[in-house]
Amino acid sequence: MRPLILTALAALTLLSGCADAPVRQDGITINDPYEAQNRRVHAFNKGLDAHVIGPVAGLARGKDDPDAASAPVDPDAPIGLLQMVINAGRNLSLPVKSVNGLLQGRPGNAGQNLSRFAINSTLGLGGVFDPAMDNFGISERDTDFGETLAVWGVPEGPYLELPVLGPSTRRDAAGQVVDLLIDPLYHLLHGQDRAVAFGLRVASKAGDRARFGDTVDGILQGSADSYAQTRLIWLMNRRHDLGEERADYDPYDDADVIDPYAD
Repeated sequence: MRPLILTALAALTLLSGCADAPVRQDGITINDPYEAQNRRVHAFNKGLDAHVIGPVAGLARGKDDPDAASAPVDPDAPIGLLQMVINAGRNLSLPVKSVNGLLQGRPGNAGQNLSRFAINSTLGLGGVFDPAMDNFGISERDTDFGETLAVWGVPEGPYLELPVLGPSTRRDAAGQVVDLLIDPLYHLLHGQDRAVAFGLRVASKAGDRARFGDTVDGILQGSADSYAQTRLIWLMNRRHDLGEERADYDPYDDADVIDPYAD
């Protein structure tokens, strides 16, 4: 495990740099010393979403079909192709989430994810269906190596927007690299099987974009400053998920925090 820890620390070092004083936006502390570069990446991501990802996601969810958009949700209706893809991709993410549960000292979470993977990969036909939840009440415990680093006490670091991948932080960007290295399926699968698994994981993310398309469109296309809005919402949600709401105040001394709205 030591090489993995060294890899994570090396990634954090490569992404480090001279940080400007953090600022406050809508009551939360934001450390964004690379804002100029981040905004350029955001403009690229926004264009990619507008011309490629968004239209594809819209077709996947039947955006061009008014009947599909307005039809009420029928819980007894057959599962759609989009949801099948999302389910299969999420199922393939469970082994690495189990590993992270162990690294975080949460064996219960690790066992829960591993149980879901075993049940859905067999009874659920490769994860297309979700009998783990429907029949056994076993839910997913979402996590990643970015959370593992947080549990280990690694600070959040500056805000980053990554090409294609979108909002992140220095800690989470390093975590995404290590997640690939510690994913059991990455080492067990080879050749075409690995490519199919990777494709399903990517397609699952695209499926999430389709499910929340209206919300994403509202932020990216309807905001006066989509970069600042995306940054604020993402940081608030990420800190809430990690139980780090108080991180808005703890990492920085108030004397060093700039309030752009102060007189």
